[in-house]
Amino acid sequence: MQLTTNTTAFIEAEQYSDFILMNLHDGMLPGAFYRNVTDFGSGTTLHIKTIGSVTLQEAEEDAPLTYNPIESGEVTLTITEYKGDAWYVTDDLREDGTNIDRLMAERAAESTRAYQEIVETDFLKTPALLYEASSDPFNINGQPHLIVSGETNDVFALSHLIQMRLSFDKANVPMEGRVFICDPVVEATLNGLVTITHDVTPFGQKILEGGMSRGMRFVDNLFGWDIILSNRLYNGSFNDGTNSATGVANLFMCIQDDQVKPVMYAVRRQPRVEGERNKDRRRDEFVMTGRYGFGLQRTDSLGCLVTSATIF
Repeated sequence: MQLTTNTTAFIEAEQYSDFILMNLHDGMLPGAFYRNVTDFGSGTTLHIKTIGSVTLQEAEEDAPLTYNPIESGEVTLTITEYKGDAWYVTDDLREDGTNIDRLMAERAAESTRAYQEIVETDFLKTPALLYEASSDPFNINGQPHLIVSGETNDVFALSHLIQMRLSFDKANVPMEGRVFICDPVVEATLNGLVTITHDVTPFGQKILEGGMSRGMRFVDNLFGWDIILSNRLYNGSFNDGTNSATGVANLFMCIQDDQVKPVMYAVRRQPRVEGERNKDRRRDEFVMTGRYGFGLQRTDSLGCLVTSATIF
């Protein structure tokens, strides 16, 4: 008679599943949000010429006109970022371990994902640093492109969308392609603005059933803005000349085409994984590196709203 009490040698106290628990990842922004510069194959800094606008003058008979040059300037893009990762696996682990090939494949995938996340983080940080560096509303044609929330606890308000719509309109920014990249805390504020009544509109019902966003993208368009959520927005201290706050820099952009996109990007080395055999240490070694840079090509199609990173 065999019982658990007299056959303990055949009872495995611990069991290991073939299932591997992976990290949770959110959605990534598409590369179409910035201009991918193609004419930057060498050197460290690219200089791009800019042209200003022309102002007409009053004319009259038999009187000469004043010869005025058109304003010109330049913006620059520099390869500043150099990112990398390295890992190895020993022969002993390959011989004694289980699912090691799966482990290495997932390790490489996580390395690629980490690179993509840091590129997106740097993309969102580039315009935010412009606004953090000055106590100025960055007015264009009299309307601000930096708004620091003056609401209680620096929370988001619908009036911010209305103000930035006006700012973009006054800056002659196209209506198509306008996006608002905001922190999920902003969505929580928007969700709180939808109240349950006896007569809920179809739009309100959609919000009440599933919230404002699906897969980090807003379910609808508000005041002309396609709203997208991101957990990688820059956090810092800002002052627009009226209000000051430490919070998250939510960004407004027009991404209709390369002419109006505010941010440009160049990659000098696409991330790639290289491997080699270290016979002295009896292990396989892998290295991943990539080089790139971000820069601002225009500010009239760009806006920033600073809100609380935690309070809604």
